[in-house]
Amino acid sequence: MMNKLKKIKKRYIALILVLVIVAGGFLFQKPLAVLAFDLFLSDQVEKTLTDKSFVPLENNTTKTPNSVKAEPVALKSDPFSLMLLGTDQRKNETARSDTMMYAVIRPEDYKILLISVPRDTYTEIIGYKDNKKDKITHAYAFGGQQMSKDTLEALLGHDIQYYATINFQGLKDAVDAIGGVPLPIKKDIVNKGKDHEKFTIKANKSNYSGEEALNYTRYREDSDFNRTKRQQVFIDVVANKMLSISQIGNIPELLDIMGDNFKTDIQPSMIISLAKKFMGGKDMDISSFTVMGEGKRMDGIYYDIVNEEDLTKAKALIDNWMNPSTPVDQLIEPGKAGNALEPSATPAVQ
Repeated sequence: MMNKLKKIKKRYIALILVLVIVAGGFLFQKPLAVLAFDLFLSDQVEKTLTDKSFVPLENNTTKTPNSVKAEPVALKSDPFSLMLLGTDQRKNETARSDTMMYAVIRPEDYKILLISVPRDTYTEIIGYKDNKKDKITHAYAFGGQQMSKDTLEALLGHDIQYYATINFQGLKDAVDAIGGVPLPIKKDIVNKGKDHEKFTIKANKSNYSGEEALNYTRYREDSDFNRTKRQQVFIDVVANKMLSISQIGNIPELLDIMGDNFKTDIQPSMIISLAKKFMGGKDMDISSFTVMGEGKRMDGIYYDIVNEEDLTKAKALIDNWMNPSTPVDQLIEPGKAGNALEPSATPAVQ
């Protein structure tokens, strides 16, 4: 009888130990995952970034008044600014920035602000033919990242510390590598315009492939505003999935897939420290705002004339978010107009 009780006691002890180990693995999975990344992957990731993606701008100064060269952020605890360019160059086409965003990253608060400027926005292209006005998307075609940076700084009146350029063609393969992404599509999206690439994206799927996700960002048969919002949604879901614990082991492969499709002047060591922080902490909270414009044809060409009220609000948002003294509960959040798709598009995307 005594031996039987001892056996039962040992089983209970063993069961309790197993439960403690499982619970501990669950509770500490993020710190453990970050530790594993640090021990086994960080050196490889840093080398890949250094060899393939790290491309400092030759002239890393702005041409806006009273501006100074941005210094690297110390431990990445203070807010910093980033120009995010999404290009969609196909075959031998001239490269243009399909997506242009001014991002404010607040690492300590796990918050990111994305301010989008639609591609047809009519503005001065800084450094091109005495700052001639044109579509902002042409800045990249005329002068690459540097001219895009100078132009966006002039439009928004704020310096940009870093840039990151992503070719969506490469991102398509990366999306497939992480097993696809969820997208909020409530009604079939059909691209059927006479001069447009034909495709259909089925609604209400739990997961979408890289090709479907790329087409989701390309769809343009409702409005430029809605297309910009879809690009914001896409970046949000891809960023969150890539930084999830389940994808840590895929990071080197993802960087290899991106290859020449990803360029930035953020130091590789800074990227790694930020990645570890976001992987080990709470989920990122991404807020979005779009600088709207009114469509107008000039000399037969369509442009978006900037809404000055939206532009003023964008500048105020940047001021507020870039100030390290702003408490998280006092950050200005974009209003409903900044986060929602136009009512006419809600049947297609919500």
